[in-house]
Amino acid sequence: MPALRALKPAALTVATGLAGVLVGFWANAAFFPGTSPRQPIEFSHKIHATDNAIPCLYCHTQARRSTVAGVPSVRKCVDCHNIVAKDRPQIRKVMSYWANQQPIPWIKVHDLPDFVYFPHKRHVQAGVACQTCHGKVETMHRVKRVAPLKMGWCLDCHKAHAVEHGLDCWTCHK
Repeated sequence: MPALRALKPAALTVATGLAGVLVGFWANAAFFPGTSPRQPIEFSHKIHATDNAIPCLYCHTQARRSTVAGVPSVRKCVDCHNIVAKDRPQIRKVMSYWANQQPIPWIKVHDLPDFVYFPHKRHVQAGVACQTCHGKVETMHRVKRVAPLKMGWCLDCHKAHAVEHGLDCWTCHK
């Protein structure tokens, strides 16, 4: 049918455009500010960090000595929740992970590409507050990304605070 052959390029164009829009929405949700995935446990930083005044580094202990801040082990949660609020549904979920000796499968909100080297420890030891990059997490019931965390954003911060690395950017980025 010659009439249908004439429609084939238009149909392919529409299908490609639709696929592009879907990929665009996915990329926007995955890589840009405002991203706030549903987590396996409805963990509220507001309850823990603001209402109960638990400092970031109490749970994210690796941040002061590692490139990654890390997420707390289920054991860290159980240490308190063996006693506190143990009858709440979300705490029962935590206890289920503990009983099954499974880590909680948290979904990364601040996930940088694998080729990016970002040393949390250098920033923490230099006195950079967690909120500088992560926003006011202590007020969030569900963590969301508030900054793009792109190279230009980081460089702007370093320029604003006169951070010197002893290297010119062009040493690596020619």
